[in-house]
Amino acid sequence: MDRDPGEEQVARPLRRRAKPGQLIADREGRAMDDTDLRPGERAIELDPPDDARLRFIGRIRTPFASRADCPRQGRHDGPDCVLELDPVWGGALDGIERFDFADVLYWLDRSRRDLVQQSPKSDGALRGTFALRSPVRPNPIGLSRVRVVRRDGPRLVVRGLDCLDGTPLLDIKPDACSYSPEAPRKAADVAES
Repeated sequence: MDRDPGEEQVARPLRRRAKPGQLIADREGRAMDDTDLRPGERAIELDPPDDARLRFIGRIRTPFASRADCPRQGRHDGPDCVLELDPVWGGALDGIERFDFADVLYWLDRSRRDLVQQSPKSDGALRGTFALRSPVRPNPIGLSRVRVVRRDGPRLVVRGLDCLDGTPLLDIKPDACSYSPEAPRKAADVAES
């Protein structure tokens, strides 16, 4: 039976085999693979993506081997993680030491891409994918603001990541907040005495 590429699937678990490392657990500790749907979640059948021609510039080394180990949100006082750039990009880090923080973009290569609505707490409450910071996205690009710890050649040690070990690295941008003008105050920002 042919399916329309935009046709939705509703609460029907997809039973394809998980790739190695894709086994996750829900809040109650029950094993789920990345193709299972929680009650009420909706997925769509997708055409193969067009090539965006993204170039991975390296890999990210973290202590997180599985999703069960990985925090939902990185912390600046969390463990040291290493952005390992391919040697050809080592010089692109020149000057990064001047910054305390940087934005890191990465490709969440082990995430599914077809969910429209998700139940992040496995409690049946649904939210749209674009209203979540979930790694499950049509284009699984991760973004973390990290604390720069030190540079070691083509390696940048940082804190604040929430991705799995071996995640492909897309880009690093120094924190530009120091260049942004302060936003004008609004009446709601000032408490009345």
